[in-house]
Amino acid sequence: CPGVLAPKSSSVAMPPPADIVKVAIEWPGAFPKLMEIDQKKPLSSIIKEVCDGWSLANHDQFALQHADSSNFYITEKNRNEIKNGAILRLTTSPAQNAQQLHERIQSSSMDAKLEALKDLANYSRDVTFAQEFINLDGISLLTQMVESGTERYQKLQKIMKPCFGDMLSFTLTAFVELMDHGIVSWDTFSVAFIKKIASYVNKFASDISILQRSLAILESMVLNSHDLYQKVAQEITIGQLIPHLQGTDQEIQTYTIAVINALFLKAPDDKRQEMANILAQKQLRSIILTHVIRAQRAINNEMAHQLYVLQVLTFNLLEDRMMTKMDPQDQAQRDIIFELRRIAFDAESEPNNSSGSIEKRKSMYTRDYKKLGFINHVNPAMDFTQTPPGMLALDNMLYFAKHHQDAYIRIVLENSSREDKHECPFGRSSIELTKMLCEILKVGELPSETCNDFHPMFFTHDRSFEEFFCICIQLLNKTWKEMRATSEDFNKARKRVMQVVKEQIMRALTTKPSSLDQFKSKLQSLSYTEILKIRQSERMNQEDFQSRPILELKEKIQPEILELIKQQRLNRLVEGTCFRKLNSRRRQDKFWYCRLSPNHKVLHYGDLEESPQGEVPHDSLQDKLPVADIKAIVTGKDCPHMKEKGALKQNKEVLELAFSILYDSSGQLNFIAPDKHEYCVWTDGLNALLGKDMLSDLTRNDLDTLLSMEIKLRLLDLENIQIPDAPPPIPKEPSNYDFVYDCN
Repeated sequence: CPGVLAPKSSSVAMPPPADIVKVAIEWPGAFPKLMEIDQKKPLSSIIKEVCDGWSLANHDQFALQHADSSNFYITEKNRNEIKNGAILRLTTSPAQNAQQLHERIQSSSMDAKLEALKDLANYSRDVTFAQEFINLDGISLLTQMVESGTERYQKLQKIMKPCFGDMLSFTLTAFVELMDHGIVSWDTFSVAFIKKIASYVNKFASDISILQRSLAILESMVLNSHDLYQKVAQEITIGQLIPHLQGTDQEIQTYTIAVINALFLKAPDDKRQEMANILAQKQLRSIILTHVIRAQRAINNEMAHQLYVLQVLTFNLLEDRMMTKMDPQDQAQRDIIFELRRIAFDAESEPNNSSGSIEKRKSMYTRDYKKLGFINHVNPAMDFTQTPPGMLALDNMLYFAKHHQDAYIRIVLENSSREDKHECPFGRSSIELTKMLCEILKVGELPSETCNDFHPMFFTHDRSFEEFFCICIQLLNKTWKEMRATSEDFNKARKRVMQVVKEQIMRALTTKPSSLDQFKSKLQSLSYTEILKIRQSERMNQEDFQSRPILELKEKIQPEILELIKQQRLNRLVEGTCFRKLNSRRRQDKFWYCRLSPNHKVLHYGDLEESPQGEVPHDSLQDKLPVADIKAIVTGKDCPHMKEKGALKQNKEVLELAFSILYDSSGQLNFIAPDKHEYCVWTDGLNALLGKDMLSDLTRNDLDTLLSMEIKLRLLDLENIQIPDAPPPIPKEPSNYDFVYDCN
């Protein structure tokens, strides 16, 4: 009977409704109140209910905020972020708070003003408060204080210098935080304000806080407004920024390079080369090399990113030459080719010292151009009409011929005198190599928002790209000979040789050589024979032991290896990772930390003021997400925060590092991993938590490596023993079983 079998409702513990959140609410001078918030009710009704409980009138003048370090207001938009067990605080509404602070920062009392500006700097991080303060024309008030108020304060500076410095620091901090929300356009600021901020870069070199914020404001101005770029470029010079790179504070050095990068990035095409010349005159490269790259301290991620951006922008100066076709009728350009011929074959004679008839000279030139390895022997200018690499290839060849003359002459003469068809055509090879180097260094592409991949060796020489080419063209010539390639079928030979040369260069670059000489030494150790050995070793790791017994053994131990990888991924999630909150308006990103609880049931996460040194304790992370609430893991363009950003060219790498956790009906936790390795670790770990397969490239590589190692360990005793493809036959049964083994 159904009535008999049905359990009584009173005996079943029903789970709380999904829309009910249990929280504690604080009010100064009163005991915290425990209550259940119904997320379906309007927020104003909940605030009224809280106020009534403490007999507070005018509930519309109150609001709820998180009682953690963020102090962010709770609104209808973000109320879904409230978690069970959260501690909230009843406080004045953002509108009233903004009004009070607007009045307090205009106080005649210096102490009251200082305290108000400190509070403003803290509250301005909250977009809800920021909107209210901006509605009161608060940003104009701050800019007026910066423009005119500081003169009045400077009179007091001698007797109350610390107070003045703190006051200006809090003012600039509040300004930066308010502008970071993107509510107000950067185009609205006056020249007087820009002049004042630019003056702080020189005036307050010893006050780290003021200098840091001034540099951050200048960078944001340049990146967000073309008009402000022009005004800032007039007010701040490279000479004024250079001294900040010669200090010892890495954060100030980072902000300084960020401003230089912003000016470089936003400069019109016709001004960019001019700026590069100024940077060269001011010896920016050698100063960065001495005081940043070779300083006795580790380079943090943000500094590495700014050095990478500077490297990319510097190499992008080559784009114009890379995309310029040679004009066969341009005599100046043709003279470069004549110079290449002269250095190679007439090094002892004068350029104009020619004898014999015109026809004889033409015949001689044609012969020499063939020896130089051009396709078009009659008019080599035609070889440089393809873009890329365009005129950049010819520039590299001339640099090599002039600055490494002995090596140039040796390569040309060595190959032009060979009769075994194994000569390496210098001209064609140089064109192909230049094109490949541009691809490796991504010349012409915008810098990525997340990449930190700078190479110290490119900061050791003013003509680093040309020197890079000179090393690589000698490598190409050496590898060509080692591979015994022939010029008869240049396209086939080129493809094979270039693949090897690219592998040699890429393997050498991954070691991050500190100088061009180190890079050259590394390439010498990566001969063609060595590359073959490496390939053979890698192939053995991938394809070794393909007999059926070994494949069966692999199949048997693979689950153990996958479980090992899974545990490693989960352990890494328990350790946690610091993630960057990407911000398109300014480069000084904020950080947040996420880690898995040791019992693998809860994700703890929260905002950080700066990148942490080591692990962040669970109890300092204010937010939690139960693993049981996770519905799905999405990556790349399927992530909500990537749909918002749009498919910009410079966001391509960001897209590859993005993933999101979807929970509840519309909840989401968005990530951008610091690098590809962390991306794989986190997506693998989260999928493992949900009982799904780990599908990342890292898992495949780890599985291959660990399987190979385990197989080799298990087969150590079988060294030099041939493993049969088929198992041995089962022997016949004995004629009788009348035998005994006596253990005694």
